[in-house]
Amino acid sequence: MADLLVVSGPPGAGKSTVASLLVEGLDVGALVPGDAFFAFWKRGAVAPWLPEAAEQNTAVITAAAAAAGALAAGGCPVVYDGVVGPWFLPAFAGAASGQGLRVPGELHVVVLLPDLERTSRQVAARTGHGFTDQVATTRMHEDFSAAVGGLPDRQVLRDPPEGVAAVAALVRQRWLAGDLLVRGR
Repeated sequence: MADLLVVSGPPGAGKSTVASLLVEGLDVGALVPGDAFFAFWKRGAVAPWLPEAAEQNTAVITAAAAAAGALAAGGCPVVYDGVVGPWFLPAFAGAASGQGLRVPGELHVVVLLPDLERTSRQVAARTGHGFTDQVATTRMHEDFSAAVGGLPDRQVLRDPPEGVAAVAALVRQRWLAGDLLVRGR
């Protein structure tokens, strides 16, 4: 058995870069980019940041969590990179545990939450990324800011240090110490 670490946060938080660095530091590991699962929805997809996308988003998050959970339950440490708001964590945990991942026990969560100015700046500076919507960035940042109050402080990196290497090192340290582990409620 292995662990599954969810690296979440609003757009522009640095999730993808941090997640990649975390996997590079493992001897064996898988990176599951959550955004890739939205690409499977070829016809009739709704932009996932719109309120009317709730049902679609739940289906995509559930599928992505099941895949990540199956990999982890099969013995491969997994880092999942995606916009998994705290409101989606119960569905994510349920789908991952349905594949044999122990929750609580093997699911770890960290939310990267830089301030809005930083996330907006990072979204604006993206090249080759499909998401650059500043209005949606602001709305999702507000949603995350309001929802992280339900998570333990140990799982939320508010205003993480500048530089993705420093953020990845901090996340790695907390992950290995078990500080990001989802515990029974």
